This record gives sequence, structure tokens and C-alpha cells, in this order.
Amino acid sequence: MTGRNGGAWVWRMSVSVVLGLVALACALPLLWLVLAPTKSDAQITGGHPLSFGSFDGYLTAWRNLTTFNDGVIYQWIANSAVYTGGAVLLSVITSLTAGYALAATSIAGRRSILIATLLSMIVPPAALVLPLFLEMNAVQLTGTAWSVILPASLYPFGVYLAFIYFSTMLPREVLEAARIDGCSESALFARVALPLGKPLIALLTFFAFIGNWNNYFLPFVMLGDDETFNLPVGLGVLISGSPALNPALGGSDLPIHRPEAAITGVLTVVPVALVFLFAQRHLVRGLLDGAVKN
Repeated sequence: MTGRNGGAWVWRMSVSVVLGLVALACALPLLWLVLAPTKSDAQITGGHPLSFGSFDGYLTAWRNLTTFNDGVIYQWIANSAVYTGGAVLLSVITSLTAGYALAATSIAGRRSILIATLLSMIVPPAALVLPLFLEMNAVQLTGTAWSVILPASLYPFGVYLAFIYFSTMLPREVLEAARIDGCSESALFARVALPLGKPLIALLTFFAFIGNWNNYFLPFVMLGDDETFNLPVGLGVLISGSPALNPALGGSDLPIHRPEAAITGVLTVVPVALVFLFAQRHLVRGLLDGAVKN
């Protein structure tokens, strides 16, 4: 083995080991989460963290969970679906249209809009919650689904991603030829940009879904009734309201323990994993297409 080949082999092995350790660190908590509902609360606290109990444990944990607040878990699941679906639909539409306008047209203040978009990406989301709450409160939308959906529909990262994608992937010659032939901008967007932007749509949908499905802080601030909570906020309420998980509350007859909290976590994670599995081919293509200039 020559020195150059030996050095390359050592480098590849080092990278593989580091990536393997990172993957293991990410996978272990997920594995624990999947295995926890198969065991009783005593087995979770006293047994091996990655031991397996029984499949009946899932059924027991689910039955106990559905007794919490008269089965409010079903409402949390429905709320998460509504909030996420509405926010994803609106954010993808606004990101595509705004990104196309910034990339393919000469609108006034284009540079200022791009700078404002970048600045809004830098601001921590927690810093915007209070202004958003005051805005929603001024129009009397706090406590409703719109107080969660509307703020999430303005997606600066999606706008900038769409701008980068359309800037690199849209053939300028085709756009100019279509404009000379009298094609409107709306027709160009529908007939040229959207067909070429299918990988981008998948990318935007995935990122928007992840952000909104796991959204905790905004619904926590905007929503006051437990029947309007989404799954992440509901999980927080479940943990804080169960003496088994929050010893400061003292004793209680509620059948909510670690397996029930874990199965709620599984409900939160599974949709994200399914969306990734179905969209991964388009995600890779979208990332690569946006990185290559024609």
C-alpha cells in the first residue's frame, strides 16, 4: 500500500467511524422511544434501557393514554394534522410565488426584499413570538387555528430556497422567448417554473412539514385551551400533569406513566419518518439541482 493510498484509506475509515458514532448517537434515543411502550413503568426505570417488553405493552399504553382527559389525544392528533396541513400548503404557495418573482422578474426593491428575507432567517423564532401574539390578538385570532397557521405560512427560508433554485434552474432564453410571444408571468410560472420545480416543491414541503409538525413554542403561546393543542404541546401538558412524570405534583390515580408519554412521542416521530421515506428521492434531487448552475 503506497503512502498516498494508505493516507486515503485512513481518511475514509476516520470519516466512517465519525459518521457511525454520530448515527449511533442519533439512533439510540429513537430506539429507546420505540421500545419504551413495550414495557411497564417499573421495567423502564429498573431494567435495561434497550430491553424489549411485549407487544401488548403498546396496547396497554394506548388504552391508558386514551383515558387521559377523556381521550383528548385524538383531538391533539387532528389538530396537528390541520395546523401542519394548512401551514404547509400556504407556505409552499407563498415560497414558490415569491421565489419565482425574485428570481425571474425585475421587481422594484428586489435587493432589499432579499436582504430582508435573509435578516428574517437570522432572527431567532422565539424573538418573534411576542410580536406575532400581539398581531394575532389585535385581529382577535388568538386561540384559533389561524393564529398558528398564518404566522407559519410566511416562510423566509422557503422563499430564499426557491429564489436560489429558480435562479439556477430556469432557462433565461426560454423565459425571454415566451415573453416575446406574449406569455404572461402567471402563465410562465404555471407552464415553465412549476414543472421544473417539482423537486423544489418536495423539498419545501418536507422542510415545512418538519417545522410545523414539531412546532411547540408558537402553539404554546397562541393556544390556551387543551382541546386546541397540537401533539408537541399536548405531550408537554401530559408530562407536566402526570405525577408519575412530574413528582412535584404528588400522588394521583391517572394511568399516565413513562410508556404512555413514550407512545405519544412515537406518534410525533412516525409521520416525520414516513414523509422522509417517501420524499427522500425528491429531496436529494432538489438539493443537487439547486446547487448546480446551468
